[in-house]
Amino acid sequence: MEDFIKNQVAPTLKHLPKNLLKSYFISDSNAGTRSFRKNTGFIKGICHPSENFEKVKGAGLEWVRSDIPFPFEGDGQIRQSYIDFKARVKRFKDNGFKIMAVSPYPGDYIDYGIDPREEKNKGEIEKIAKFIVTDLQGYIDALQITNEMGIPRFTLPLSLKQGAEFIAANAKAMFPDKGEIVVGYNCAGPQTDLNLLLLPYMKYIDWVGIDIYMGCFFFGTMWMFDALIRYLWAMTKKPVIICEYGYISGGKPKTKKEKEEIVHSYGAKNEKDARENIVRFVGNLPERMREYVKKCAQEESNYAKYIFHSEFTNHFYRELPRTTKIPGYDHTPEGQAKFYANIIPRLSKYDFLCGMIVYCWQDSDKCYVCGQSDCPTETRWGLVDMNENEKPSYYAVKDAFAKVK
Repeated sequence: MEDFIKNQVAPTLKHLPKNLLKSYFISDSNAGTRSFRKNTGFIKGICHPSENFEKVKGAGLEWVRSDIPFPFEGDGQIRQSYIDFKARVKRFKDNGFKIMAVSPYPGDYIDYGIDPREEKNKGEIEKIAKFIVTDLQGYIDALQITNEMGIPRFTLPLSLKQGAEFIAANAKAMFPDKGEIVVGYNCAGPQTDLNLLLLPYMKYIDWVGIDIYMGCFFFGTMWMFDALIRYLWAMTKKPVIICEYGYISGGKPKTKKEKEEIVHSYGAKNEKDARENIVRFVGNLPERMREYVKKCAQEESNYAKYIFHSEFTNHFYRELPRTTKIPGYDHTPEGQAKFYANIIPRLSKYDFLCGMIVYCWQDSDKCYVCGQSDCPTETRWGLVDMNENEKPSYYAVKDAFAKVK
């Protein structure tokens, strides 16, 4: 919680634009938000759905959110993964769903040989943006430009400023050719700096998004959801979409002894010993975890802090600490359902809020971040379990969305 206040809340308060606090309390709408909600409808969405179309519809879900693979091979030919993506979203369209697609990340461009940090590549980035928004006409209804710039695993090796410039370049290039596709971007929580960097480009942006995970990576309260979307509306005056939100349905704190056993399993006597021999310690981690730490920490001098004092700590210890929750909402299937039953009506009442996209459809067999099967942080978000059996949250979402017009 202390790190959250220091790294997120304090910078937000420091850099708020003039008159933002006053406009924060005017939580109505404007012609743009009213028109958006009228034309697009309130987005009742889900991330990573299966093609069990009727079951997905059964939860009251009308939109699906999916990543766009990088479209080209090295020789300029269209990648099969991109062709498969188009075929998949068409199946969803044919079954009555609308599609929000997330454009490729900066790292995808670097892997292809186009480094967004280099000015000489700006034209290529714009060309690919135009291709995507043109080629996907009729396939998608909304487009999110990349994902969560500012979060290390999505942004590096770009800086936040370079990430904002990447979004702006895409938005400007897509603007003349987007047709009925509504284009926007998302931020992870109160990323004031990202939004400030993008304010000059709002004429190219149809909506702004935010991802909110209160009580899942750190302490949270329900009123923080209200505060974050109202702040984003006050800053941008654009329709707001919650592109990702959810609540983990399992996980608990580890005991001191259990934590010591985890540290010991990687060749250290205790956490102090691990810190003093951090390079050796990191070398003993499983490959996926090891490479992830190296990528996000960037320098050996940052390894210990990243493992033991960052968002990765919960992954490392495979736990949800005692304070990592919303008071009154336990990390259980019932607590997850209670969260959705309350948060959807609570936030959908705001006229400027134009959609909420649940993360996510199905539980996972292992954490995509650290690779561990018993890490609760990225394995227990689903409305259904791994066999697509409905959890209580499935019915909570269905009932809550049914009341949103």
